[in-house]
Amino acid sequence: MTRAEERAQELVRSLEPDLRVQSNVSLRDFTTFGVGGPALALGEPTTEDELQRLIDGAHIASLPVVVIGQGSNLLVADEGVGAVVIVLRGLFADIRVDEHDPLVLSAGGAVKLPVLARRSAALGLAGLEWAVGVPGSVGGAVRMNAGGHGSDMAANLISASVFDTTATGDEPAITIRTLDELQFGYRSSSIQPSDIVLSARFIMTVREVSSAEDQLRDIVRWRREHQPGGANCGSVFTNPPGDSAGRLIDQAGLKGHRIGSAQVSEKHANFIQADPGASQRDISALIVYVQTVVHERFGVELHAEVQTLGITSYRRAS
Repeated sequence: MTRAEERAQELVRSLEPDLRVQSNVSLRDFTTFGVGGPALALGEPTTEDELQRLIDGAHIASLPVVVIGQGSNLLVADEGVGAVVIVLRGLFADIRVDEHDPLVLSAGGAVKLPVLARRSAALGLAGLEWAVGVPGSVGGAVRMNAGGHGSDMAANLISASVFDTTATGDEPAITIRTLDELQFGYRSSSIQPSDIVLSARFIMTVREVSSAEDQLRDIVRWRREHQPGGANCGSVFTNPPGDSAGRLIDQAGLKGHRIGSAQVSEKHANFIQADPGASQRDISALIVYVQTVVHERFGVELHAEVQTLGITSYRRAS
């Protein structure tokens, strides 16, 4: 047993039974790819107090901290992650309407995007319908400015409550960051890997419930017709300026191309499907292969939007 593993076990002993924290937990079941080795420890705090105690314990144990949401845009190393992994639960999954402004909706960082879309539509609030087809969480969506169907998080977001896990001394760990401070771009923001999005506030508009729910059904139908199910992370590559990553991959003849347990989807070329029991190495190798072929054929550099844990790099060699 390594010293880091020993420290992780000491951390678990020091926090149990008050907190839900375990050592040596496989992350395979925490990602939509269904791949990944163990975390040194995994904690599931339900309140800000529990989160603070878990992070303080990790700091005392000299262990790094990372947070994952629904794991829908995440590739975890086969060897695992040498960190304390945090999955928000409990109060972080709450959705509520502001008591002073019925057009302001607050959602915790652990709220699933399809749940947020359906709940807001049922309240007669419009602006987040696009999120019904995105299998991620609010926290992850804020971090990458997730979007679809002509909109994204930046279109309705007012502010986000962010926990800086590196804050020390008199520095405030939790700050409210405005839309300008979040510096949203295409699938990007100023949120750092060491930051945890606790909640977000959205400005909405009024819409008839039946009309919003019709749009939700249309979006779900479109996604089922055009995008694959099964074990995948959604779109693997960001679209290059003025073009579509899926189109380039398709034109390169890579639909259906397989490396080991990973395959480019035959339904949508910007998706990679993982077989049951797949390995991260095969997925990474296929990502690099697609990047290489598309660059050779079209001179376009595809950039992967999928986040990684425990992986040094899967970028194409220059």
